[in-house]
Amino acid sequence: MTNQSEDKTITLVIGGTGKTGKRVAERLTAKGEKVRIGSRSSIPAFDWDREAGWDATLKGVKSIYITYSPDLAMPGATDAISALVWRASLQAVQRLVLLSGRGEAEAQACEQIVKDSGLEWTIVRASWFNQNFSEGAFIDMVLGGAITLPAGDTPEPFVDVDDVADVAVAALTEDGHNGEIYEVTGPRLMTMADIAHDLSIATGRKIAFIDVPHEAFIEGLTSSGAPKDVVWMLDYLFSTVLDGRNAHLTDGVERALGRSAKDFAEYARDVAATGVWRVAA
Repeated sequence: MTNQSEDKTITLVIGGTGKTGKRVAERLTAKGEKVRIGSRSSIPAFDWDREAGWDATLKGVKSIYITYSPDLAMPGATDAISALVWRASLQAVQRLVLLSGRGEAEAQACEQIVKDSGLEWTIVRASWFNQNFSEGAFIDMVLGGAITLPAGDTPEPFVDVDDVADVAVAALTEDGHNGEIYEVTGPRLMTMADIAHDLSIATGRKIAFIDVPHEAFIEGLTSSGAPKDVVWMLDYLFSTVLDGRNAHLTDGVERALGRSAKDFAEYARDVAATGVWRVAA
């Protein structure tokens, strides 16, 4: 067990190179916080599959931002979160902030492990990110002019990753967030057709939404050589989570930050201005 008097000043950002993690790390650093990135390439390295190395990563850590890749719904996630919480407790970590998934029973099981840890905790519950269309699996579809997904007309309140990161940083650095579950959404419900419409306006190009059969989508992903965990996650999200269960707005961003959530149209305009979606003539 660690020396309880050890000076703990580090915030560990697990998944610190991912969509939310890199933003959390940047914001913490800008605030003058000491940050340790938890990834396979960092020193000391953090690998969810190599528990023996975790104690080195946890040394001197006061708070942890926890993201589990690719998703807390993955088989084995509860065991991994249990092991991390146990080791964090032994190392006298003070605060845990968990990125969780809306409408996922498996993710909520992981939340319960964190809530039962005896440590300070905050849950940030999110689902579909705006940035999936600019940094993730769907950017090539935007560039190609057609979002081909098995999404039908189910609405989803897409949330901006910058808002997720801001909520997480507030929970990591401020008082008043202990014991809170912040379910975060954008300010409006949107179908994939709505997404395509906003992207068309932002890019100045026609971007269509084409609803495709689920099986064909997964077969296409597999044949394209996509990583197995990515195929599994998208299969799970489109077959299970995107069924309308999350088709309602929440006030998590407003409660945590005292401001409104960023709208998808604003996100699309900002990204378009960077040239990420620019297609060569």
